[in-house]
Amino acid sequence: MMTNESKKAAARAGGRKAIRFLPVAPLPENLPEGRLAIADMANAFGVTHRTLHFYEEKGLLTAARVGPMRVYGPEEIQQMAVVNTCRETGMPVAVIQELLEQLSAAETQEQADVVFRTAMIARKRELAAQQSTIRRQMQQINELLDFSTGHEAETNDNTPRAHLTPAELRCLSLMAEGYPTSRIARALEVEPGEVQVMEKNIITKFNSNNRFQAVAKAVMLGIVGH
Repeated sequence: MMTNESKKAAARAGGRKAIRFLPVAPLPENLPEGRLAIADMANAFGVTHRTLHFYEEKGLLTAARVGPMRVYGPEEIQQMAVVNTCRETGMPVAVIQELLEQLSAAETQEQADVVFRTAMIARKRELAAQQSTIRRQMQQINELLDFSTGHEAETNDNTPRAHLTPAELRCLSLMAEGYPTSRIARALEVEPGEVQVMEKNIITKFNSNNRFQAVAKAVMLGIVGH
C-alpha cells in the first residue's frame, strides 16, 4: 500500500515531464556496471537506504521494480548524482525539486547545463552571505569576550587546531575549497563513510551546526585559508 508521501511523490513525478537532459555531475568511482540494486546504489553514493526512500518520497528520484526490489538504471544513477551534488552543497529539498522541474523543461543539453550552473551560482551566493553573517557574529563574540575578560579571544578560540588530527586538517582544507564528500574521499583515498565521520567530528569540534559554519569559523581563526 502506498503511503500519503508516496502518493504525493507519484503525483509529482506524473505531473513532471521526464528529464531528457541531465547536467554533468560527478559519479562515484568504481561504480558497478548496469542497473544497481538499492544496496549497491546506497553504497556507491555513501548514503543509506532510508535516504534513497526519502528522495523517492520527495520526487527527487525514481526507481524501477524487479519484483519487490528497487532497481536504478543509468538515467536514475545520473539523476542521483545531480541530487547528491546539490545536497552536499546544503541545497534545500524544495529548491532541488524546483531545479528538477526546470531541468524537465529543458529542450537541449545546453539549456540543462545553464539551468544547473545558474542554480549552483545562486547557492554559492547564499553560502557567501551565510559566511559573511558568521564572520560578523564571530567578531561580535570576540569583542564581547575581549571586553569581559581583558584577554584576546583567540587565546582560547584556537583550541580546535590542537584537537584536529592531521587527516581532519586535510579534510577541513578540502571542505574549505568546496569539495563534496565524494571528492574528499577520493583525495584522501578513503571511503565516503570515513569522510562523513571526519566531517561530523570537525563540525562538533568547532561547535557548529553544519560543515559551512565549521569552515567559516576555521577561516576566521586562520586555521585554513580563504
